[in-house]
Amino acid sequence: MSTIPGTSGTADSSFSLLGLGVQQEERSSTLGQADFLHLMTEQLKNQDPLKPLDSQQFLGQLAQFSTVQGIDSMQSAMGAMASVMESDQTLRAAALVGHDALVQVDSLDLAAGASVEGEITATAAGPVTVDILDANGARVRRMTVEAGAAGATAFAWDGRDDAGNAIPAGNYTIRAVAGNTDPATVDDNGLLPFCVKANVDSVSIESTGLALNLAGLGSFPLSAVRRIG
Repeated sequence: MSTIPGTSGTADSSFSLLGLGVQQEERSSTLGQADFLHLMTEQLKNQDPLKPLDSQQFLGQLAQFSTVQGIDSMQSAMGAMASVMESDQTLRAAALVGHDALVQVDSLDLAAGASVEGEITATAAGPVTVDILDANGARVRRMTVEAGAAGATAFAWDGRDDAGNAIPAGNYTIRAVAGNTDPATVDDNGLLPFCVKANVDSVSIESTGLALNLAGLGSFPLSAVRRIG
């Protein structure tokens, strides 16, 4: 008579023969409110009758439990508040579409012959020398702007070089210094802040925060905006 071989071994080995692994239950490495309360209950159940838990220690543990519960509730409340603030900021930023924004920049990606309007922050009344350099660092235009006083001074460039020719598309750097000094002889710390004005086409929600997409200039973080309108 033929016999059927019996199976031996544990359930884990049977699963292994079938090519199935036994999944281990993942355990959390942090203690929650339920865990904390469970530990306190077990402590009371297993305390030494001859040496009961000191009342002050018990009250201290209750205070710790209340603190843990309060922190957990506060974290939930802060998360909800952050979500509301982010939504509110997004709605406010969307209202900027169609308006002009002034952003501080060092370089620009311009279309061929594109004009530029903006402001230079002068340190005092007097001339301000402005150099516009191409991507290779070669100067394409030098201009002089007269500042009436310290502060914002309007600036406009028609997108043409010193010979009157329209510039080709590319990246351009603007360097401005006080007086008639050659900007090429001044380090970056001596340059005057320069802001460009452009229309807000749209608003993007990035992982780093909100960004304004400016016509002809690209995307800028909301923190780079110096003025609207």
